[in-house]
Amino acid sequence: MNVYVGNAGQDAALDKGWLLGHFKEAGLRHSEDVEIKWGVHAAGDKRPAWVRGEVRTALLVLISGRFRVELPGRDVLLAQQGDYVVWGRGVDHSWVAEEDSVVLTVRWPSVPGYAG
Repeated sequence: MNVYVGNAGQDAALDKGWLLGHFKEAGLRHSEDVEIKWGVHAAGDKRPAWVRGEVRTALLVLISGRFRVELPGRDVLLAQQGDYVVWGRGVDHSWVAEEDSVVLTVRWPSVPGYAG
């Protein structure tokens, strides 16, 4: 059957949070179209450097916690389960977990050269 069943928390722990993308092995979780990440972040975790020259569109959804996305000239606070932000190609960004947080990230397309 063309079906994969897993647990986001368990599978994510094996590959920096990534569940789907071009960088996954051949099979249902390999995708040239989309990347999906189950991100588990301790309070105080932050991206070491801003992403510059982004070539993908991204959606970030808060599952739990409190998570700040930093964008040029604007910060977006995700504080309630289900809060989300979408940004397009060319938008630089960074982030910081203000509390222990779980976030679901979807990026498209899945671009070779980016490992996640």
